[in-house]
Amino acid sequence: MVSEKTNLRSRGIYLLPNLFTSGALFSGFYAITSAMNNHFETAVIAIFVAMILDGLDGRVARMTNTQSEFGAQYDSLSDMVSFGVAPALVMYLWAFGDMGRVGLFAAFVHTAGAALRLARFNTQLETADKRYFQGLPSPAAAAIIAGFIWICLEHGYELEVIKFPALVLILSTGLLMVSNFRYSSFKQIDLKGKVPFIAAIAMMLAIAFVMAQPQTMLFLLFLVYAISGPVITLIQRKRILQERKN
Repeated sequence: MVSEKTNLRSRGIYLLPNLFTSGALFSGFYAITSAMNNHFETAVIAIFVAMILDGLDGRVARMTNTQSEFGAQYDSLSDMVSFGVAPALVMYLWAFGDMGRVGLFAAFVHTAGAALRLARFNTQLETADKRYFQGLPSPAAAAIIAGFIWICLEHGYELEVIKFPALVLILSTGLLMVSNFRYSSFKQIDLKGKVPFIAAIAMMLAIAFVMAQPQTMLFLLFLVYAISGPVITLIQRKRILQERKN
């Protein structure tokens, strides 16, 4: 009797973190359907909502000690839809629809890059250095695409003018996701520890600054993060070469 109860309990899933994951998955799906109906601003906002929910599910799981293999796999599938398929389709429907195979190929590079990035992350989960991600994380790549579209919509840029930059951008995000560049995971930051009062003020000012121009600031923040990967990798390699010479 005890073993049967244990088996039944083990077959269940933790509700709270998976609710956040389901919300992120729905946001990615909603972004796709919004783009299909030419509501592109709603689509990019939905991608950013998916990012917030994706960030919360893991933290909630750790805080409530409800991590599970099911949750990890479900999170990856949600990420694939929200940060792999959704941004590529939104960009394709918005800017690449009349570019034929070139636009189709560019959008697929981002989707394939996200799939490969997530597969590599899952296989290296136990051995990877927790301080860094290998390759640009898929949420950051999606944020760059969504932020770019949001800026162009906000300022009313002509599609003919921004098609080539959009093409370069989506190819770059796809390739950066499968690169060997190292990106800070920020997991070494102690969110539970005490900080100086001035740090709290600076954080509030930063949030206010982002909220004043969210489309521009979010795009720039994630673009800087994308550039930081090659910079961090080059600095670390240079340091290793100097240590070997000494």
